[in-house]
Amino acid sequence: MGYSRAVNYGIYDAVVEGVVNNVCVMVNTQFSKQGIELVKNTGVDLGLHTVICTGKPLTNPRLIPSVTTKDGNFKSSKTYRNSSQDFVVLNEVILEIEAQYQKFIELIGRRPVFLGGHAVASKNFVKGLQLVAKCHNVPFLGFSSGNTQLEFKEYQLQPIMESMQQNYNPFETVKKCIKISSVDNIPMMICHPGYLDDYILEHSSLTIARIKEVEMLCNNEVRSYLKDKKVHLIKFSELV
Repeated sequence: MGYSRAVNYGIYDAVVEGVVNNVCVMVNTQFSKQGIELVKNTGVDLGLHTVICTGKPLTNPRLIPSVTTKDGNFKSSKTYRNSSQDFVVLNEVILEIEAQYQKFIELIGRRPVFLGGHAVASKNFVKGLQLVAKCHNVPFLGFSSGNTQLEFKEYQLQPIMESMQQNYNPFETVKKCIKISSVDNIPMMICHPGYLDDYILEHSSLTIARIKEVEMLCNNEVRSYLKDKKVHLIKFSELV
């Protein structure tokens, strides 16, 4: 939530008309406030999706030069990917994570249900997220690639994201999640529902999959399938 206006409306539909229970929120973009106003009173669980690779920081860029450019924006995700070293300075990134945490509370009026980050391959970024989460006693939600499980509180989550695959069918991904579900392995299907606008077309390679996911998440056939399979869709706040 907060990536673009069209994405905001897609997520809103996926929450209000669909089956989404948990939403990650960006608080540093020009679209953040509008998106948050759409969902903050819907009852959906909202978590902080900390960003250091798109938009502008909430901290003075001069205080966090390791993650910002000369014009005061965050360094791009490509810059992180192309670096052979972790150039993120821990003390600097903690300043920005804390600023985004406080902005979340300002905009929403309560603490995030979980705290995570937009995937950047930086050990210092992850460490900073963990430290800020611990400081505020908020559960940390990591990010994973491949088949690596994530620990969340006392639970093992299995992230599944197939939206970048060719011929992506999100309903089939739902079915796959159900097949692997167990007490020791809770599947977490990562979706990026949204509609398309000029900002998304200019800034994201993930386009058609977003629309497919909105359609799937709001589809009555999917809702009936979940009911028939006796699937309980979990909110992160239920994992206590």
